[in-house]
Amino acid sequence: MNHNIAQALAVLTSEFVDKWQQAYHSLPLANEMEGLPSPCVQPTSDQHNIEWLPQERDDVADFSALERGIELLIHPDIKAFYGSQYSADLTASWQGKPFTLLQVWSDEDFIRLQENILGHLVTQRRLKLKPTVFIGTTDAELDVISICNISGEVILERLGTNKRDVLCSNVEQFLLQCQAEV
Repeated sequence: MNHNIAQALAVLTSEFVDKWQQAYHSLPLANEMEGLPSPCVQPTSDQHNIEWLPQERDDVADFSALERGIELLIHPDIKAFYGSQYSADLTASWQGKPFTLLQVWSDEDFIRLQENILGHLVTQRRLKLKPTVFIGTTDAELDVISICNISGEVILERLGTNKRDVLCSNVEQFLLQCQAEV
């Protein structure tokens, strides 16, 4: 695993938690995850809010089932990005442009994520597009931030088309350039 990516992600996540605590005087909330167990959930006396903190994974997430299912090796940077920690999704910006950085909440969420990635890659294969794996969503419904599975570049892509703009040469540099937003 690329430990630099895991470290850059941990720094951004920590920045998010710090900004949240400064703004709201509590741990970050993930109420949309109600009823979904996670190592991130923190004990609280408030029955109406789900407070969370990121948790480093003991073992790196295993992508072999996805790779067998699509008959494609997943870029190591994608594995490092999704495989190093549990966290709620993070709001952030890159060069002043807001987006949501997708994260893995639990092992069950990781299974769902792999199913979504598989569907995404199958669609790309059918449309004869270079394979990418999404890591972020934007306000524009069809525009996502992805990692190119061939080059490792971070791109802004329009789903279902070959419209792709390179944002950064690699995910580590992309994460280092992001700002946590709350």
